[in-house]
Amino acid sequence: MIKIFIADDHPLVRKGIKDILEEEIDLKVIGDAAYPHEVLDGLKRLEPDVLITDLSMPGRSGLDLVADIKQLFPKLPILVLTMHPEDRFAVRALKAGAYGYLTKDSKPEELIKAVRQVVTGRKYITASLAEKLATEIDKDISKMPHELLSDREFQIMRLIASGKKVSEIADKLSISIRTVNTYRSRILEKMNMKTNAELTMYSIENNLID
Repeated sequence: MIKIFIADDHPLVRKGIKDILEEEIDLKVIGDAAYPHEVLDGLKRLEPDVLITDLSMPGRSGLDLVADIKQLFPKLPILVLTMHPEDRFAVRALKAGAYGYLTKDSKPEELIKAVRQVVTGRKYITASLAEKLATEIDKDISKMPHELLSDREFQIMRLIASGKKVSEIADKLSISIRTVNTYRSRILEKMNMKTNAELTMYSIENNLID
């Protein structure tokens, strides 16, 4: 029996994932959580074989959560299941320690296949993501500006480009306004830009925001 833990802040999504998985006799959802601290507590207490997690978690970057889990539970396979397109977060998620990456418009059978594959310690990636990863090998010289950003910088860049105010970003990420402004300055410098408007235009052109 493969024991699974689900992390997603939407109850209906968690139930939907559970219903899909438990149609299979060898898959069992043993716990779920909506908040990062609940995820960490649940993993320690229940010791699942696989974690399925979204990247949009309340108060914390999903990428940060993946990295934290890999530090605390290095042998636990993590499968990311998210609404975010592959071209935004997939490579970052895999680098953070995820074993696989699926979008929420994937077919149920693909989710089941991914769970069974990552629990064996193998990576699960789609054909389109495999192609993207292959191109990453040649990208060090010609990286796009947003690929120079750290995960936190990338997160804040997307929030700025989405029109969020500095105070809103500070509240959302539980950091100070001064820290947000520091990140903003660093982001603009790395991307060779001067204004939020430039960040917004760039993000829209490269499909980095919804």
